[in-house]
Amino acid sequence: MKRLKRYWLMKSEPSEYSIDDLRRDKRVPWYGVRNYQARNFMRDEMHSGDTVLFYHSSCPVPGVAGIAEVAGTSYPDATQFEKKGSYYDPRATKENPRWMLIDVKFKRKFRNTITLPQLREIKDLKNLIILRPGNRLSITPVTEAEFMLIATLGD
Repeated sequence: MKRLKRYWLMKSEPSEYSIDDLRRDKRVPWYGVRNYQARNFMRDEMHSGDTVLFYHSSCPVPGVAGIAEVAGTSYPDATQFEKKGSYYDPRATKENPRWMLIDVKFKRKFRNTITLPQLREIKDLKNLIILRPGNRLSITPVTEAEFMLIATLGD
């Protein structure tokens, strides 16, 4: 049975990694996620071909900056084993990794970032997880309708 395509929103601070960086690099591992729910999304629910809204966060103008795609299946995040690294986890072992990641590849950059205030103004996006008070997840699912609406705004 064929799996249905899913849609996601993934946050990144542009000072760390931006849509322009992804455009330059073409494909990158989405490393450093240290939230169990976001890890579970990558490990269990995200699959090659799923589409991603690339969201710039913690910046002067937060918002959706473009589109990426999940490129492959999940695999262990090597940064969990780097003892001097920011993402080291002493409880992780190569035999039993705690943190997984997926690769993402660039699809397109929006002409203009779809800002958080713009997203809040659209009643058809009222259930978008990123708009919920207190939401801090770096990866969230979005519906196909939400994705299509935001992608249309970006074009």
